[in-house]
Amino acid sequence: MSKSKRRPSDHARLHAVVSGIVQGVNFRYYTARQAESLGLTGWVANRWDDTVEVVAEGPRADLQALLDWLSHGPPSATVTGVQAGWEQATGEDTAFRVRYV
Repeated sequence: MSKSKRRPSDHARLHAVVSGIVQGVNFRYYTARQAESLGLTGWVANRWDDTVEVVAEGPRADLQALLDWLSHGPPSATVTGVQAGWEQATGEDTAFRVRYV
C-alpha cells in the first residue's frame, strides 16, 4: 500500500441506517454538512424503504460524533432509530457527498 493510501490506525468506517421521518426534510443535506465539518469522507443516500443510509470514514471519535448527531438529525426530522455498525476503513472515498440512487 502506498504511503498516500495509508490510513491512520484510529480510522474506521461507520455504516448506519436511520429510520423515522428522514426523507423530504433535508436529512441528506444536513448529514453531509455535519460529516464535512468533522472532516469525514463517504456518502449519504435515501433508500427505497424511506430510511437514509450513511457510510462514513475517518477518526473513530469523529465518526462517533456523527453517529450521535444522526440519532436526532436536523430540526425538521424525527429519528425513531439508528442501526449502526463499525467496519475497517477502506479509503475509497476522498470527500463526503450526497449519493442519488
